[in-house]
Amino acid sequence: MTYGCETWTLTNRDEQYLRIFERKILRKMFGPVQNEDGFWRIGMNYELNDLIKNADIVRFVKSKRMAWLGHVMRMEGKRIPKRVLEWKPTGRRNRGKDGLRTSKKIYR
Repeated sequence: MTYGCETWTLTNRDEQYLRIFERKILRKMFGPVQNEDGFWRIGMNYELNDLIKNADIVRFVKSKRMAWLGHVMRMEGKRIPKRVLEWKPTGRRNRGKDGLRTSKKIYR
């Protein structure tokens, strides 16, 4: 599920969808909960958080990203991830679309 999460860029919406998916899987793993009156129901969010001791998937992803950043910071300067991290772009980009997309070639 979290393969390659070190390189993910998470938006708030992505975090929300990850948490929803995690709760869905946890409900399947832990199964239904029995009430005091004997009826069965699905587990509520706070009950799931108590079962997993507040181990959140978003926290896990962010911790893996921080660990990867520390790894890249310790790399020697010739390696590509280190060079990409320290790269400072120079110059300016042209405004608007590039010329390849705006050309009107008709292929027959």
